[in-house]
Amino acid sequence: MAAQAAAAAQAAAAQAAQAEAADSWYLALLGFAEHFRTSSPPKIRLCVHCLQAVFPFKPPQRIEARTHLQLGSVLYHHTKNSEQARSHLEKAIPQFEDVKFEAASLLSELYCQENSVDAAKPLLRKAIQISQQTPYWHCRLLFQLAQLHTLEKDLVSACDLLGVGAEYARVVGSEYTRALFLLSKGMLLLMERKLQEVHPLLTLCGQIVENWQGNPIQKESLRVFFLVLQVTHYLDAGQVKSVKPCLKQLQQCIQTISTLHDDEILPSNPADLFHWLPKEHMCVLVYLVTVMHSMQAGYLEKAQKYTDKALMQLEKLKMLDCSPILSSFQVILLEHIIMCRLVTGHKATALQEISQVCQLCQQSPRLFSNHAAQLHTLLGLYCVSVNCMDNAEAQFTTALRLTNHQELWAFIVTNLASVYIREGNRHQEVLYSLLERINPDHSFPVSSHCLRAAAFYVRGLFSFFQGRYNEAKRFLRETLKMSNAEDLNRLTACSLVLLGHIFYVLGNHRESNNMVVPAMQLASKIPDMSVQLWSSALLRDLNKACGNAMDAHEAAQMHQNFSQQLLQDHIEACSLPEHNLITWTDGPPPVQFQAQNGPNTSLASLL
Repeated sequence: MAAQAAAAAQAAAAQAAQAEAADSWYLALLGFAEHFRTSSPPKIRLCVHCLQAVFPFKPPQRIEARTHLQLGSVLYHHTKNSEQARSHLEKAIPQFEDVKFEAASLLSELYCQENSVDAAKPLLRKAIQISQQTPYWHCRLLFQLAQLHTLEKDLVSACDLLGVGAEYARVVGSEYTRALFLLSKGMLLLMERKLQEVHPLLTLCGQIVENWQGNPIQKESLRVFFLVLQVTHYLDAGQVKSVKPCLKQLQQCIQTISTLHDDEILPSNPADLFHWLPKEHMCVLVYLVTVMHSMQAGYLEKAQKYTDKALMQLEKLKMLDCSPILSSFQVILLEHIIMCRLVTGHKATALQEISQVCQLCQQSPRLFSNHAAQLHTLLGLYCVSVNCMDNAEAQFTTALRLTNHQELWAFIVTNLASVYIREGNRHQEVLYSLLERINPDHSFPVSSHCLRAAAFYVRGLFSFFQGRYNEAKRFLRETLKMSNAEDLNRLTACSLVLLGHIFYVLGNHRESNNMVVPAMQLASKIPDMSVQLWSSALLRDLNKACGNAMDAHEAAQMHQNFSQQLLQDHIEACSLPEHNLITWTDGPPPVQFQAQNGPNTSLASLL
């Protein structure tokens, strides 16, 4: 018995020594692979060689599966060898739980990159089905499949999955991840304009966020997510004044997060192992919604200040992080600042920034697909600013063809209608049709307060050009009422100066002056160069008519200064090679631009 026991002990010791030796060679190869992967620059070929060297040793199944996963991950993230990456990940999937879910997640990403979405979806569904006992992976795979449906614009399926995730998180006791699922669902419902479903859901989210006691950074990040949804909801509705308390809370919240230190303690519940966005990304997002608010309210210098801060932060982040969301943030920021430049009389800079958006879109087909309509809309606005009305019409028409977003559609139609109004009788039938489709008195197509106020202004402009002054006054007073209610400064300034013009034409100089002076003050505050030009011309003519020679001379001097600034900027913009973008109406953005033969310097519509 003693001899048998000794033999058994020796065998066990030999097995232990063998296992230890196996572990040591495996750990050594793994260590070398990680060293090469994290070298600067990374030595990916050597990393792959080390991992491939594991297989000749005939390692245990678990180690073999893990190595296939590691090889698939390295090849997917660091090389263009997608075929080998796919092969290794497919070998890892039938294996152990700690490997198969990560392999399924990576493989579905690879399928999507290869435009094989139909292969990715069943893979994720199967992984979701068998991962219910693994809370972290079950939640992560649900988020991933929901994101995939969102990218395909199947928001109904995405919302259903997020609802399933919220209920699962509740069952496994993760109120934090439940809130993440519900807030994500709220974001998609806002995109779908299902406002009746959004309101109760956001109310529930607010309660969960306030009641949850956990990691301070996670709590504040939930609050940022919640407030971002509220602010964008108000801004989509054009409620610039009503949003201010929420926006202030959001700005305070991001300041709080920036003072908190990342807690290294991992949550006890594996379902809580999620972050919505890194702190730095949240900061950029808060800058972005602040810019959106400033742009709508007509605080253009403030919009410029926050855009500069956000773009500087983005440049730093993009040096270390190639996350696609950063490019999306950059494009949205540029879209807003381009509109600011066109209002403030910096058309040449706006055109160069439009070209920058084109370059960003060239790098990402998905980015271009999501922003093509906005890009053509910006080109249309630029064309209006340089008085190229035929090109403006072509750009707006292209943008309408490319969008199914209701608010953007209404914005484009409003601007296209103003182009047709300025063109006179050339497009009478089309114009009447457009005006009927954005009739603010009847069934206006969107709920946006700002766009409805703009539609009243366009009706007033049309009535003015038709010589129906009483009707024009009614529409413009409606615009003023709506603009004042929500602090829409640009619309207020435009309405005041047009009313002033109407009273001047009717010979009511006193009432005209009462409109034009505040219009000029407000336009200077924004600053809106076109309204300043228009107001100064009216003030010049008003003072002449009233015999106020000194005031007329001062207004004439102002008008001359504004004219010169606009003319110089106009010539500079039209001389840029990027000016040729105004002829692009089909396909992806052009890669390079030919120089112009000579600028078109017509400023008749402004002077």
